[in-house]
Amino acid sequence: MTTPYSITFFYYEDIDLVAPFYASVMGFDLVLDQGLARIYRAAPANYLGIVDGNRGHLRHQAHSAVLFTLVDEDVEGWHRRLKAVGVPGLTDILQGTYCDHFFFEDPAGYALEIQRFRDRDVASLFTP
Repeated sequence: MTTPYSITFFYYEDIDLVAPFYASVMGFDLVLDQGLARIYRAAPANYLGIVDGNRGHLRHQAHSAVLFTLVDEDVEGWHRRLKAVGVPGLTDILQGTYCDHFFFEDPAGYALEIQRFRDRDVASLFTP
């Protein structure tokens, strides 16, 4: 049996507007450029795809109801990096029930979050 992985797809009116954000600001590696979609490696077994919402399976929406969360121990480092480039919607680092985290938006308004689980037992539930 093979090990599954995930690809989350966001749909945009103009993917050329957001592609530099995922490549340069987020530092995600472009794995495949399919023309109407580009797939980036966000973590070893997790991928984020950006799709031309005028030609893809779904259509882009004026407001997203999706939150993409990247789990990484270096929450403070991510926050400094994103603050330095002025990403929109950047919150302070917050302490939730289980995690330290913050929110921000990509250039088209999709919501993203960086978080770290404080409780090692909870974090272990998500490690491969």
